[in-house]
Amino acid sequence: MPKRSIISENIKKYRAKLGISQDRLSKLSDVTYNTIIKIESGATYNPRVETLKKIADALKVAIDDLMK
Repeated sequence: MPKRSIISENIKKYRAKLGISQDRLSKLSDVTYNTIIKIESGATYNPRVETLKKIADALKVAIDDLMK
């Protein structure tokens, strides 16, 4: 089981705050559902900046908020 990154923890935290599912985040961010799952599970440890930007925008946070 891969170690989860701070990014995956933060995406989960902000997603929970908004009360949206991984599937809903996928649709809002235009990032595939599979990619969301991989990032949150830690399978994708270092997602691309473009992907993080889309996710951050969908979560209504700054990209920096996902990285710290």
